[in-house]
Amino acid sequence: MAILKRLALAFFLSCFSCSVPSLASSDEFLQCLTKKIPSELVYKQSSSDFTDVLVSSIRFPNFFTNTTVRPLCIVTPTEAGHVQAAVLCGRRHGVRLRVRSGGHDYEGLSYRSVRPEVFGVVDLAQLRSISVNEYDSTAWVDSGATIGELYYTIGKNNSELAFPAGECPTLGVGGHFSGGGVGMLMRKYGLSIDNVVDAKLVNAKGELLDRAGMGEDHFWAIRGGGGESFGIVLSWKIRLVHVPPTVTVFSISKTLDQGAVDIVTRWQVVGPSLPDDLTMRVKVQGQEAMFLAVYLGTCSSLVATMGREFPELNMTSADCRPMTYLESTALSFTTLANIGTPEEVLLNRTSSLGFSVKGKSDYVRRPISRGAWKDIFSWFKMNGSGLIMLEPHGGFIGSVPNATTPYPHRDGVLYVIQYLVFWPGANGATAQTWLHDFYDFMGHHVTANPREAYVNFRDLDIGQNAVVDDVSTFESGKVWGERYFMGNFRRLAKVKAQVDPTDYFRNEQTTPPLLHRRK
Repeated sequence: MAILKRLALAFFLSCFSCSVPSLASSDEFLQCLTKKIPSELVYKQSSSDFTDVLVSSIRFPNFFTNTTVRPLCIVTPTEAGHVQAAVLCGRRHGVRLRVRSGGHDYEGLSYRSVRPEVFGVVDLAQLRSISVNEYDSTAWVDSGATIGELYYTIGKNNSELAFPAGECPTLGVGGHFSGGGVGMLMRKYGLSIDNVVDAKLVNAKGELLDRAGMGEDHFWAIRGGGGESFGIVLSWKIRLVHVPPTVTVFSISKTLDQGAVDIVTRWQVVGPSLPDDLTMRVKVQGQEAMFLAVYLGTCSSLVATMGREFPELNMTSADCRPMTYLESTALSFTTLANIGTPEEVLLNRTSSLGFSVKGKSDYVRRPISRGAWKDIFSWFKMNGSGLIMLEPHGGFIGSVPNATTPYPHRDGVLYVIQYLVFWPGANGATAQTWLHDFYDFMGHHVTANPREAYVNFRDLDIGQNAVVDDVSTFESGKVWGERYFMGNFRRLAKVKAQVDPTDYFRNEQTTPPLLHRRK
């Protein structure tokens, strides 16, 4: 109780101790930007195109309302020097910057603030170059590129090269890599961050650094420690992986009458222990479970594997859909249905403000019982119910020591749960109430102390930073930080203290610096 009281006091004080730039400082910041960056790349609130640029990669309309705290301006750099200038102007005039690559942040923190604040946005959408080196199977990719653009460029260069990353093609590379990068190849080749070998970033001093320049601690932190905390990463050098000329995909649905409860219960043990060439995730929605798989091999081999490892699903050759790996990345995230050609799907950057979204996450280390799964399915009969996606771990990802990168959910993890609810318009009370109640119910069946969460499924419900003396406090950050990063959080906070001790790069869930204050 004493700890909670101290955190509440710190949060209360933060409302009064944050340094808010004066109107004069804001004007001077804007003048500084226009002196150092071409004016056509800086969109002020008074600019006729400001709203269009702001909306360009907002995915969720619940973060684009009349009450949303919007940026003072948006900088759309086309080269590293523009980003350096924005940081130097911001530091000089007391205006912080937020960074947006794809706009998929479930809490919208890359372009809005929860509390009143004067800030600018660096939108990296024009920094999206991708250069593939087939000779050594590497590539450089800018943070403003999307995962779809990356997949497409690699696949068109060589159909037998790929990169392990997420399933949604409009994800921005910068944010996705910064949080880890869960995807369909992780059981074979690891997370995205397990395959990053270099990077270029602008630090809190406005310096442009590569891996050698930033040092190994800083390089460790940006590979999974969460976006924005440690600087603005402009580009990443990645190690490409090999895939066969043909992969096999299937999607099989099972209703409750067809044994969905028993099959999902069994999947919890089978999914993480399958050969690492095969990744099979599960979507639970309504009164059915859909099993979605990508196999790096032929149909005949897949049928044999499934018959041996998971006969309960009754998968046959009729379920097989052979295709190139590139074609598999263009399938629907939630159904693996065809939704267009790779050119149409993977290169489409446009966003829609049709549905608002709220997401949460959990990790499972012990199989949930059959009886509990019967209860779980009953939740999906309720008004406002959404869906859950179960993504298996095991394989390569589980073999990497937990401290190798900031992403700690490795050895012993069976799967990660992503919870999602959607609603049209502004009123999502029913959906959000269902999500919070269901999440509370699931607390009995998932990890605890801490209840683990995935930073790329950002969730402000698990905690927000309190700011005292213009710096986020370590104690407030630890509340949410140990759930995302577990034992790695303290090391992240130490790196933050080394590279950004004044907490210039911050939002409601950036790593705070672990400072040793005088008593």
